[in-house]
This record gives sequence, C-alpha cells and structure tokens, in this order.
Amino acid sequence: MNLIETFQGFVAQVPELVQPLIVALAGAIPFIEGEGAVSIGIIGGIHPVVAAIAAMVGNFLCVAVLAIASSGARTAIVNRSRSREAVLAGTSGGVESVPAESERGGARREKFQRAFERYGVPGVSLLGPLLLPTQFTATMLAAAGVGKVRILIWQAVAIIGWTTIVAVIVGSAVYAIR
Repeated sequence: MNLIETFQGFVAQVPELVQPLIVALAGAIPFIEGEGAVSIGIIGGIHPVVAAIAAMVGNFLCVAVLAIASSGARTAIVNRSRSREAVLAGTSGGVESVPAESERGGARREKFQRAFERYGVPGVSLLGPLLLPTQFTATMLAAAGVGKVRILIWQAVAIIGWTTIVAVIVGSAVYAIR
C-alpha cells in the first residue's frame, strides 16, 4: 500500500470532522501537495469544495513556513558574508576570494534556474508544479533572493489554481461514476 492509498483509507475511517485535517496534512507533503490531497479527499468521500479548501490550506501553510524560513536563512547568510568581507577588508587590506558555489542542486536546480530566468517568479510559481513540488519552488525562490510576500502571493495563486483544476476533474469523474 502506498502513501496515497494509506491517506485515502485513513480519510474514510476517521470521523467527518477530522477528514479535512487529514487532507490538509496530505497537502503539506511534497509530491502529493494540494493536487494529490484534493484527489485523496474526494475519492475518500469528502465534498469536493471542502477537500479543495483543506488541500489548499495544508499545501500553502507548508509552503509559507518553508519560504519564510528559507528567506530568513538567506538573509542571515548574506549578512554574515557581508560582515566577514568587511572584517577581511579591514584587516588584510583586501577581500579574500570566496570559493565558488559547489554544484549542489544538480539537474533540478538547473531546470529551476533556466525556468526562473525565462519566466520569472509568476511563471515559475504557476508552471512549477509540473516540474517540482511547490515547497521546493518556494524554497529556491527564497534562496534566489525573491521577497517572501511575492513568493507567497504567487505560490498561493498556483496552489489555488492547480488544486481547483484537479478538484473539478476528479470531482467530475467521481460524480460521473456514481
């Protein structure tokens, strides 16, 4: 049994009041996100609108925490780097060379960077779920220096849009089958 089937079974077994919380929890998991969570909820028997709202909230809360934490981490690193450069400039008469950034993200980071340069924050946020989970996209945007508010606005638009599209498709399919 995989993770999605586990969530669907769990949704069907818990009281109706708790079911949206399970869907929200599923929405916070990368690669399941709002789109997968809304499917889990609808197939598990939750009304499509309730499932969609729960999935969106779970996905967005996770993205918000990661974007805010990543932005704060980036700010701390940049400030620490600047203060080191100032200290080095004052003591040695010049700034020592900082080693180039290592090849950390591999292929995914390169895909993100190409998309970011081509489409900007709106494009990466809206098209990102086709390539990477929203959690990864938000974290990479924050690491690139994009402001938290801008990230959160565009990620919210993307989460609402993609989750709504999937909710309509899955809800229609479930309705047609019944």
